[in-house]
Amino acid sequence: MTDWTFLTNHAHVLICVARDPGMLVREIAQQVGITERAAQRILADLIAEGYLDRERDGRRNRYVVHPELPLRHPLERHHRVGELLTALNAKTT
Repeated sequence: MTDWTFLTNHAHVLICVARDPGMLVREIAQQVGITERAAQRILADLIAEGYLDRERDGRRNRYVVHPELPLRHPLERHHRVGELLTALNAKTT
């Protein structure tokens, strides 16, 4: 069996956050199968591009997904992030 998947690590991180907005970076990394540092970089990418907002909740971060934003690749640009999350049974609020 090969080790490729249909979704990128960015999509996997977004799905984790949509399912549990208070998930720790360590937990995200474990779920996705990447290092904590890679998870931090991906979260920073998603925040910088406006797909996520980070809010402080005491000592923890909570993330807010913006489901209205378009997917990034030209082939999927006519679809919204929320459509992907809905199709994969991830919450968008």
